[in-house]
Amino acid sequence: MSDDAGPADATDPAGGAEPTDSPGADADAAPDADFLLTRRETPEGTLVAVCDADVLGESFEDGPVSLEVEETFYGGDDAEPADADAVIEGLYDADTANLVGADCVGVAVDAGIIDEERVLDVGGTLHAQLLWL
Repeated sequence: MSDDAGPADATDPAGGAEPTDSPGADADAAPDADFLLTRRETPEGTLVAVCDADVLGESFEDGPVSLEVEETFYGGDDAEPADADAVIEGLYDADTANLVGADCVGVAVDAGIIDEERVLDVGGTLHAQLLWL
């Protein structure tokens, strides 16, 4: 780990999910792309969850790794519709973050917030985690 205050990707590729070399064809998501963003205060700080709106409620599997984009975590009353700028702002305000979906992960990669070598492809969608140190 470095001593700078940059992000540290907390994604662990162990267990069957494969890191991807590219955020996919949807990486150049338009600024008005359809995302859901939630912010929660936890004892460890602000947790931000972002997903592409079209993956909410979906489940993805890759061998022993499964990922459920649950309404209770990524949606619900606290979820805000967000564009790419709001996603970037939310990630910079977060202490930790979870992202699911090719478009929102692509936004974070394009902004230099997430290292694309740490992005996982889980059953056809992209997933990344962020931890600011």
